[in-house]
Amino acid sequence: MPRHPHVAPALDHLTGSLFSKLAARIAALQGEVFPLHVGDSWLIPPPGARTEDVRHADHPRLNCYARPHGHPALLDAIQAFYPGVARDRLLVTTGATGALDAISSALLAPGDEVLICAPFWPLIRGIVVESRGVPRELDLYLALDRTLDAADARAAVRDRVAAAVTERTVAIYVNTPNDPTGLVMTRPELEGLVDAARAHDLWIWSDAVYEHHAYARPDHPLRGLAPERTFEVHSFSKGWAMAGNRCGFVIGPDDPRHTAEVRKISTHTFYSAPTVSQLAGAEVLRSGADWLQASRDAYSAAGERAAERLGVPAPEGGTFLFLDVAEHLDARGLEGFLIDCIDRNLVLAPGSSCGTAYDTHVRVCFTSARPDVVLRGVEVLAQLLGR
Repeated sequence: MPRHPHVAPALDHLTGSLFSKLAARIAALQGEVFPLHVGDSWLIPPPGARTEDVRHADHPRLNCYARPHGHPALLDAIQAFYPGVARDRLLVTTGATGALDAISSALLAPGDEVLICAPFWPLIRGIVVESRGVPRELDLYLALDRTLDAADARAAVRDRVAAAVTERTVAIYVNTPNDPTGLVMTRPELEGLVDAARAHDLWIWSDAVYEHHAYARPDHPLRGLAPERTFEVHSFSKGWAMAGNRCGFVIGPDDPRHTAEVRKISTHTFYSAPTVSQLAGAEVLRSGADWLQASRDAYSAAGERAAERLGVPAPEGGTFLFLDVAEHLDARGLEGFLIDCIDRNLVLAPGSSCGTAYDTHVRVCFTSARPDVVLRGVEVLAQLLGR
């Protein structure tokens, strides 16, 4: 019972930052810094879809709350961009983070388990814990066997997921294109995941924030493969370079009652996403197609250049490379390697933030700064790795 001065025990398993131990060292850096640790973009949104373009003269109630469901202009734009999605399946949120927090809080009872396909986006583990659920990591992406035919690939994923399910498992979280590995799951692999979810009555939480950044193969939305059980999460942060706007949305299962339950949580937490951000999002969905294609090409090229210099395969999608640096660790472990990087003004994310099995890995974002800055940072890393 966490009476004063104690807090909830669940918080013992959360950190305030992925870089808590190294924050002071990072803050003290001077000169050119290579910030390849955060999934951001050097680009800015297209003209007309920047917050500075959203004016009171055009939107007289710009300073007021939007509806908790979402601003009508944005809901209209989402429906036009994703044909066939009913309005009552939509919920506008404070980014993908707010969306997944609302979903987690709505669907989990204390002690319920969520299978988190790993390596994973660093915040999802804490979101499950904060909702009093139990995150269980499932090594998936790096175990995918691309030599298998379609039927065997489907069976392999199905069996891998099914083997991890317990009587307390209620959901599975999947992120493709994947942060941090850059892998894009194939349709047979996703079908195997759906097979396991149906066999064990699991919800599917599909993190689709990199949906526009599939380079090597098409992205296959899970809402189309399992519409009865999938909450698909989208964000303007990645595809549209609007991370600071804090706006995203959920496409819920085909029964709208499930989305309505999640809306109860969002209403009592963030209430509504920022009005300016929603109107900017509506505009970019209406008019940003050419910009989206150009940005996708630029991101893909940046990833190929970084991968080539580091001697690793080009990313299949997303904005990250995930490197195992085990051969270059000394007695200080990964923290020591990260310190060596910081001492050279290079900041990387620890692989351990993406799963407990990856404490010899680092995550490298190749879109977080201008391409020339990224390449200089990659050169520092290549030299540390002797490449």
